[in-house]
Amino acid sequence: MAINNVAIEDGCITCGVCESVCPEVFEMADIAKVKAGVDFNSFEAQLKDAADQCPLSIIKVS
Repeated sequence: MAINNVAIEDGCITCGVCESVCPEVFEMADIAKVKAGVDFNSFEAQLKDAADQCPLSIIKVS
């Protein structure tokens, strides 16, 4: 599956799970953010894991 978009919906509680699972794509600030310029396809498995492990299920990978 080609990944074209990774988004974090409103409601992030800054738990840090996404960044710990895939620090190449996610970074923590006031809330979690997706880093710019990343080839998401290089991290497909980690992105799916981050989305699955998000306690609020607000990480969307498409």
